[in-house]
Amino acid sequence: MGNAGPAAAAKKPESDLGPTMRFAVVRSSAPGCEPNCPEWISAEGTIEAGTPALLKRTLKSLKGRQLPIIVNSPGGNVDAALQLGRIIRKNKLDIAVGTTVFFGCEPQMKNCRDNDGRGAPYFGVAYDSGAMCNSACPLMFAGGIRRVVGEWAFLGVHQITTTYRREKLLYRTTYRVVNGKKKVIGTKLVSRKNAGSYKTYEMSKAVEKRLSAYLREMGIGEGVLVTMKNTPASDIHQLVPENMLRMNLVTSLDSLELFAAATTCRANPVPANCREIPADGNAKPAEMAAAETQAAQALAAPPKQAQEMRFVLVRGSNPLCNPDCPDWIAAEGTITAGTPDRLRAVLDTVGGRRLPVVINSPGGDIRGALAAGRLIRERGLDVAVGRTDFLDCDPGAAGCAAKDGFHTGLTVDAGAECDAACAVMIAGGGRRFVGADAHFLVHSMGMEEKVRAYLEEMAIGSGLFAAMQSAQYAKHRELSQDELAKFGLTTGRQSVDALTGATICRSSPKPDNCRALPSANAQAESPPKL
Repeated sequence: MGNAGPAAAAKKPESDLGPTMRFAVVRSSAPGCEPNCPEWISAEGTIEAGTPALLKRTLKSLKGRQLPIIVNSPGGNVDAALQLGRIIRKNKLDIAVGTTVFFGCEPQMKNCRDNDGRGAPYFGVAYDSGAMCNSACPLMFAGGIRRVVGEWAFLGVHQITTTYRREKLLYRTTYRVVNGKKKVIGTKLVSRKNAGSYKTYEMSKAVEKRLSAYLREMGIGEGVLVTMKNTPASDIHQLVPENMLRMNLVTSLDSLELFAAATTCRANPVPANCREIPADGNAKPAEMAAAETQAAQALAAPPKQAQEMRFVLVRGSNPLCNPDCPDWIAAEGTITAGTPDRLRAVLDTVGGRRLPVVINSPGGDIRGALAAGRLIRERGLDVAVGRTDFLDCDPGAAGCAAKDGFHTGLTVDAGAECDAACAVMIAGGGRRFVGADAHFLVHSMGMEEKVRAYLEEMAIGSGLFAAMQSAQYAKHRELSQDELAKFGLTTGRQSVDALTGATICRSSPKPDNCRALPSANAQAESPPKL
């Protein structure tokens, strides 16, 4: 009988960086996208040895549908990241760095039925603000066909860490002496003991060769590997968009909105990750729904809540104000990327007059809201939440022409709303009013750092941003007049009447939006001209 105790070395990935990566197929719940909305695969968490199998299982459930992957990961197992990249490339999938905020059911919930009958298990919106793809994650990211990292997302690399774990193995060997020599009959492992571990931060030639071959296979420049080697494992080198484009790590300077924006499915042809769910709940793939969607858009106007924000010049029609009545700009509908340009076009038609903006909006595009708010502040305009009731005709109706460019109407705050991104647009006003009967609702949204900086720029208290972040997306929190005043969003407790009321033009000094019109018999009453 005898025993031997050689030390055994085993490679293992670095220590746990958080929850294991999970995959979930998500449908956009952004306002205005239904019935044809983009879908994507949300990939969040640490890459571990079993992660590639989870992705394969998710892709199998999609039965060949090609959905982009939106990933948020601190990194993890290098070998698994390489496998993930190859799976993504084999299936010709796009990828973006971002995080998904879920509405209703979330992946960690068990037996959730909140989304039953809606045609998808998970709904949410994707944001790039604060999302990351670090360490081993860029190797996974490299597998995408189209690869994008938004301005507010992070992609970072550093040196690979290899951990060697020593074990002391105790064997029992059975042998027989034959002609004076030992002949081994059998060997059995008796015990296994931890004998310590050590790490190395130097990339071996074999590993370097393997990573270099992989990146070439994916069409990625050598600069990525050079940056990895030159960055200590204790640090992280965040790559800037221009350098990523130069290295071909990203294929464009777009953000994840390329794949997951509310307007994504309005493109022609309709992207492969779009799926129409009619009112009866029976979903149609994008290629079958494209023609029908295009025809429907041509024949019928979208529902009111999905209409893009329009700007209409309005003159007060209350008999108490004639002949000196206030003018204003009615802003109603969903904020989009084109909203600032449409507002600028309207302002350019009024010759420098500072007309207040009366807003009624369910929210919409955050970038559009930021730009519109800055334009409002730049032009020195006041704002109020309110609805405009048109008395001559609806500006959207066929044959409805405005007299001298202005429609006639009245404002009311009852039933008016300012939701989500609308709060950002309102913050740009010089004077800002939200009446007691108007509804002001907020929830968390993307681009947190930009929104925070913008609110500080507009001298709005930090309480408003905190209130936004306290409410999950699509689970709105309604703010009271007291809260709005406390946060510094409103500059007074008046309603929209403070800007458009019938008697404001009698005040001194007269507001900029007042304009006296000649009476009908003014010409007859005027003195004769010689």
